Amino acid sequence: MSDDRGYSRLPTAPTPVTVETGPDADHIGWQPDAIAVGAAAGSGAAPAVASTPRIGPWALLAAIVALVASFFVGWGIPLAIIAVVASIIALRRPVENRALAIWSLVLAVLATLYSAGWLVWYAYEFNILG
Repeated sequence: MSDDRGYSRLPTAPTPVTVETGPDADHIGWQPDAIAVGAAAGSGAAPAVASTPRIGPWALLAAIVALVASFFVGWGIPLAIIAVVASIIALRRPVENRALAIWSLVLAVLATLYSAGWLVWYAYEFNILG
């Protein structure tokens, strides 16, 4: 099964695997960074840490503010939607606290539902929906 581009198998066909012997059990392939070793030795150099900004706490803050606003008016729905999106992003990132992201998602969904309820009530009260 070959075509003019040289493909000889389907993209879903199994790929042959070759197993070779691995490294010795006593061998350690990882060596610490020179900066981290210098910091541990007391040279005063700080270790290089690649930190990513956290979005989970901001999602939780936005969800709480949107939930409080949704108890009084329905115009907090944009902030609630932003909190839902930020919570989903936080859930998909491995560096985020999952419990915090789940709480922010639950609170943001509640805020969205409460705000939507207020907006539907407004629409019926002022004869916009009939």
